[in-house]
Amino acid sequence: MARLFGTDGVRGVANEGLTAELALGLSVAAAHVLTESGASAETSRPDGSRPVAVVGRDPRASGEFLEAAVVAGLASAGVDVLRVGVLPTPAVAYLTGSLGADLGVMLSASHNPMPDNGIKFFARGGHKLADELEDRIEALHREHAAGEPWARPTGAGVGRVRDYDEGFDNYVAHLVGVLPNRLDGLKIVIDGAHGAAARVSPEAFARAGADVITIGTDPDGLNINDDCGSTHLDGLRDAVVRHGADLGVAHDGDADRCLAVDADGHEVDGDQILAVLALAMKEAGQLRKDTVVATVMSNLGFTLAMERAGVGLVQTAVGDRYVLEEMKRGGFSLGGEQSGHVIVLDHATTGDGTLTGLMLAARVAATGTPLAELAGVMERLPQVLVNVPDVDKSRVDTAPELVSAVAEAERELGETGRVLLRSSGTEPLVRVMVEAADIEHARAVAGRLADVVKRALG
Repeated sequence: MARLFGTDGVRGVANEGLTAELALGLSVAAAHVLTESGASAETSRPDGSRPVAVVGRDPRASGEFLEAAVVAGLASAGVDVLRVGVLPTPAVAYLTGSLGADLGVMLSASHNPMPDNGIKFFARGGHKLADELEDRIEALHREHAAGEPWARPTGAGVGRVRDYDEGFDNYVAHLVGVLPNRLDGLKIVIDGAHGAAARVSPEAFARAGADVITIGTDPDGLNINDDCGSTHLDGLRDAVVRHGADLGVAHDGDADRCLAVDADGHEVDGDQILAVLALAMKEAGQLRKDTVVATVMSNLGFTLAMERAGVGLVQTAVGDRYVLEEMKRGGFSLGGEQSGHVIVLDHATTGDGTLTGLMLAARVAATGTPLAELAGVMERLPQVLVNVPDVDKSRVDTAPELVSAVAEAERELGETGRVLLRSSGTEPLVRVMVEAADIEHARAVAGRLADVVKRALG
């Protein structure tokens, strides 16, 4: 039986794979697993008060009925619900921690198209769940779905539900309050992806002193990520150049990531943002152990830039959850991904696109240096990615012919190139990634290796 939880919660087409029934059932199970009393039916705290959950969503139309199902599940399990409405994923995580809630729930499918949706749970403190907790929630949900009874509270024992409108201002105040300096004098374009940051991000940048121009900030429930946001930067590029802005910031649907463009409309990706913030935090004495955490997919140019700056680099598997786990394990303060998930652990428990954009803009304001010049601390080496389908991915690290071909390719590329082979988590697919100083060289090596993958693993 396939696992319900993926790398970032439970996702699917809303009302097809992700139904109201599933949302309700998972919420009941999560209430039992994530409250003080563990998986027992009695969910009250030791002092007799009911547990509390924070529930938020992005603007997708399906979020309305899924939110109702989640709230019903939690309240029926004896959990009081603070409904914060449309807010970013990192806002729900922050409020879960700052309000001392027992759990948080975010309804979003991030950068996915509008028909999709997802459910993401946060434990006490606003932290993402470990695999073990997700497995317990899933197992308990399956037991309930199979008819296993659970003690349902009645009367005064059922959870109460109320809107927590203060969440918006609390979160924005938190974001502005952690900035090292104001943004006065900067003109910034914000693309909210018609998503969860449509109100939050412009408000935070304006309160911090920036002259704000907005695009992608009119969500109607159907237009989230539609030719806008961090996966479609053309509109942001055009707006920055047209308005003569200093920089532009783009979010995804749930605003846990941030990409940027400079004054000339050139993309500044997650690696470059991470490099800029790493040097700023090192200079301020805030980069713990003078080390940053990134994934194996980070550009080799990022690695070389950190070496030149005397910043250590720890690399993890792809996925912001693995970056976060390593940051906690090693006691590091900054980590992220090329896709724009950047985690500043002193101020957030998850990737926060608005916070990332604010800190990037603060560096521009503090130094008086254009973003293009700051991002130039690293040179992005060309990356070529080739997907090879219908292969036996289990042997990607052991097939002798493939191991030999990779070693030969790395010798050919030298110190300014590298090869990375990754197997897909859900499909019989191997991804061949090649970096080189010359794009045509990278393409040629990637093509040769793709042929070897087909031959060796097909």
